[in-house]
Amino acid sequence: MAVIELENATKIYKVGEVETRALDGVTLGIEKGEFTALVGPSGSGKTTMLQLMGCLDKPDSGLVKINGENVSNYTKNQRADLRREMIGFIFQFFALVPVLTAYENVELPLLLNSVGEKKRKERTMMLLEAVGLKDRAKHRPDQLSGGEQQRVAIARALAPDPLLVLADEPTANLDTANGTQAMDIMQRLNQEMGTAFVFATHDPRVVAYARRVVKMQDGRLIDNGNGA
Repeated sequence: MAVIELENATKIYKVGEVETRALDGVTLGIEKGEFTALVGPSGSGKTTMLQLMGCLDKPDSGLVKINGENVSNYTKNQRADLRREMIGFIFQFFALVPVLTAYENVELPLLLNSVGEKKRKERTMMLLEAVGLKDRAKHRPDQLSGGEQQRVAIARALAPDPLLVLADEPTANLDTANGTQAMDIMQRLNQEMGTAFVFATHDPRVVAYARRVVKMQDGRLIDNGNGA
């Protein structure tokens, strides 16, 4: 069973009298453990696709299913609960809480999920060690390099042991060395943990790591990456 599925999903944005079909009847499934790049020109629908997959928005028509359950009509609060428990996010500009240390940023999703102190500490330190930042646990984001901040963000995304991690241009703010290091870490953790990763990207470095490449244009899939 796919961890997440879009079935004939359409999303329309209106500005005045002008309608834009950001997604136009898209059907796509992501299986457990996938490492998938979502590619296409600006305006092709990549970000809208991630927003629907991440339950940040819902389709105007069609379905979004997580673990086989239709979540398309969930309330805002239900979608928030789902995100907190099942979906991790990695952003282009890291989106760390500036007043929290690296440890506290990674720990935050576990606090929100009411994980006990002992288990919380064990998982937080395990993830910081996994991204090579155990010795930077007490540093705030402004004391970390861009590459280190993105590695904290990777650890935070994986903290609640999600079904799916969604990454929007995760290397766009990194130089070549740090971008490669971030992708190496995500690839390794994907293989070790079995968590599915989906990247929206323009970066050929990211595409080179993907085991599946889904191509979009004008809100539609032009290649689902499975040869179909």
